[in-house]
Amino acid sequence: MVNVPIPSIPDEVLRHARKTGPLESHWIWITCIALALALMVVAIRVRPRRRAVIAAMCCALLAAVTGINSYAGYVRTLPDLARLLQRGGPPLRALGLALGGPEDTPAAPRPLPTGPTAPIIERLDIADPANAVPSGRTYVLLPPGYTDPANANRRYPVVYLVHGYPYGSPEDWLAAGDAPGTLQLLYQYHALAPMIMVNVDLTAGQSSRDWEGLDVPSGPRLETYLSQTVVTTIDHRFRTLADRRHRALGGMSGGAFAALNIGLHHLDEFTALLLTLPYDALGDGDRLLGGNPALLAANTPRDYLRTMTFPHHVAVLLTAGTGARTDIATATRIADALHDRGQAATVHIEQGFNHTWHTARATLPHLLVFADQVFAHGAGP
Repeated sequence: MVNVPIPSIPDEVLRHARKTGPLESHWIWITCIALALALMVVAIRVRPRRRAVIAAMCCALLAAVTGINSYAGYVRTLPDLARLLQRGGPPLRALGLALGGPEDTPAAPRPLPTGPTAPIIERLDIADPANAVPSGRTYVLLPPGYTDPANANRRYPVVYLVHGYPYGSPEDWLAAGDAPGTLQLLYQYHALAPMIMVNVDLTAGQSSRDWEGLDVPSGPRLETYLSQTVVTTIDHRFRTLADRRHRALGGMSGGAFAALNIGLHHLDEFTALLLTLPYDALGDGDRLLGGNPALLAANTPRDYLRTMTFPHHVAVLLTAGTGARTDIATATRIADALHDRGQAATVHIEQGFNHTWHTARATLPHLLVFADQVFAHGAGP
């Protein structure tokens, strides 16, 4: 087997990445359940019962929502909740603004970690009507010192990360994925060379659709959008090392499928793939691709990877949690197929987590340090 070793990561970084936020606490949903039960007792003993029953139902619903969040690790803090609410309709948006302060703007995204090692966050909209992508909220995390005059001629490698599907968004890597906090600590402990991170929007303006990063016939061409429009825009706007040796593409869950499929289709653009909670087969692809056998075959890595020709070497890190046996099996299958084709592939298993943002967040340091290693030493023999 061919593997790329992952250098040791400071314990402080790993502990931070595994840490749960205050809104992920089990005590929240446990307390809500206790309140619901207490209110039901009140409803049985007190008349009129209607208000107590309604309150009990609200507490039970809140227990369910907070219990799911505790499991999935999607909303960690109050600012995370504010950002999520701002993506809803007018009432939710107003509540989100009340909880989180000023609304994000392209020039001034919501404040995140600050300090000398914190990344500089910019937001831009990359629209591509020619490929049926009406808008694309893209977050660019620049390394500390990027704007210093002393670094005016310095160029940086780029890591592109794709959100999950459906109901994913590029903000997810900022909030649930805690990319800014992870980068800040990695820089603080000198565990990572400066790089640019790009959180890509592959929703085509419809976050409820499971697009899987595909070029959809008579629909958005998201593979083309990412590999051509987004990469070209980032290279033109920022000081990147604009070659495949200094680009990595990654994602979580459905975004990991998109990264795998797009990355394998564009080996001339990406030298490393960073896949957490991976898939190697289409979910809604049959419907999206109209049942076209040729398109289905061309977009099912589980099948085409076994006989694929590699004009360039690629290095792949796959991560999964011990609680998600399917993810572990998929990661191992992909790694074995890559090894059979002479490519570098490593599987990292995170203890105690499932197919959730907990795993994506906990393994992000490994993904970034792996990319850093590949940028420095190459993808393979």
